[in-house]
Amino acid sequence: MSDSTHHPTPEYDFVVVSNRLPVDRVTDSDGVASWTRSPGGLVTALEPVMRDADGAWVGWGGQPDLEIERFENDGIHIIPVALSASEIEEFYEGFSNDTLWPLYHDVISSPAYHREWWESYVKVNQRFADAAADVSAQGAVVWVQDYQLQLVPRMLREQRPDLTIGFFNHIPFPPYGIYSQLPWRTQIIEGLLGADVIGFQRVADAGNFLRAVRRLTSYQTKNPVVEVTTDSQRPRRVVARAFPISIDASSFEQLAREPHIQERARKIREGLGNPKTVMLGVDRLDYTKGIGHRLKAFGELLAEGRVDVQDVTLVQVASPSRERVAAYMQLRDEIELTVGRINGDFATMSHTAISYHHHGYPREEMVALYLAADVLLVTALRDGMNLVAKEYVASRFDDGGVLVLSEFAGASDELKKALLINPHDIDGLKDTILQAISMPEKERTSRMRSLRKRVLENDVARWSTNFLKTLDQARASRYDRLVPVQLPDELEWTVDKRWTN
Repeated sequence: MSDSTHHPTPEYDFVVVSNRLPVDRVTDSDGVASWTRSPGGLVTALEPVMRDADGAWVGWGGQPDLEIERFENDGIHIIPVALSASEIEEFYEGFSNDTLWPLYHDVISSPAYHREWWESYVKVNQRFADAAADVSAQGAVVWVQDYQLQLVPRMLREQRPDLTIGFFNHIPFPPYGIYSQLPWRTQIIEGLLGADVIGFQRVADAGNFLRAVRRLTSYQTKNPVVEVTTDSQRPRRVVARAFPISIDASSFEQLAREPHIQERARKIREGLGNPKTVMLGVDRLDYTKGIGHRLKAFGELLAEGRVDVQDVTLVQVASPSRERVAAYMQLRDEIELTVGRINGDFATMSHTAISYHHHGYPREEMVALYLAADVLLVTALRDGMNLVAKEYVASRFDDGGVLVLSEFAGASDELKKALLINPHDIDGLKDTILQAISMPEKERTSRMRSLRKRVLENDVARWSTNFLKTLDQARASRYDRLVPVQLPDELEWTVDKRWTN
């Protein structure tokens, strides 16, 4: 090929790397494929940054063996990474979701450890790292997202030491006693330490990570800093701390103020028979969400006569999740059996105890549900954050509604005016449900105003700004060892003298 026909690879100053692309491939009735923006909060948070920086997004297109060229969508440069059917089975469904997911969620379900899954995880992480290295300009900022890609930071660092690399873990990071079960525990830690800044949802998660670093490596740590040393270069400092993620709160409030959304909320209550109290659960159908604990508590309250099916209805939205994984198939059967039993025992001709929906809904319908619900039940057994809790609060511009929130969800660190519960304590959960149902209006309003202030101030834009600001300061300190790093949110640390001499 002659020089005149050669097109060099475009290079970008800001690159996001995540398991999935920020767009979903849809096919119309004529078989014509197109791409639409994904509804997730991460896309909302990073879209303005991507546009301003003319950035690129590296990710998988969501279907096996999907070989497509790079393209642009709504101002974002899309860099697809192909995965084969066997890689989806081993890297994604296997190691990511049947090894790491249950391990990182306190072994609520037993993790499976298979060497071929690990080998696929390494191979796919290398492919993502190669794609990111290929499109990153000299000195670019690369932000890697989540547990599927924990090896990418080091792989990138080895190929491109000029890059500034961030990593954010959207799920919990477990205590060392649990994490230590992982046969490849040191490789994961070393992979993450390729980053300049590692973000976690909770202070406790960052602490768990730093303890694992101390147990598995010889690197010196001084919270929130790890001093990574190698034989060939001077020490490199890695910041590891909490950056609690949030939502685009104002967009939820704006939707909730729309008259047609409020009318839809009224229709939802009417369709449920206009009970005095509508309780709501919104979750992916996942064993970490505590859906069974929620149903057990409600069923016992009905059986004991402490609530009446004429007065209280529970709406449970359980969107499909990982339906090819055995643990999830079993969970669906258990949940649907429980719902059927409770409805069989307590429903009347005019009132259903539990209105159960095994599918997702668009954002507008969810906001209408939030407005219709007097109580939101978040009973997660372990959750990195739980953005549903924040969506409910952001939608309640009327200062109504009560949030019942598991202390094992990351959101409980911020939303302290919620009614906090231990979902394993069924009697305590039952008492809290009754407290939420009977809460005086003055107390409801006071609690919700406090919750809304927190969610509206700490929105997703502030989250991304804080992380990228810390990353930028880490980059500056790499080039000038005497630069102190000012952390956002009034958290600061000054470089220890032994690292600057």
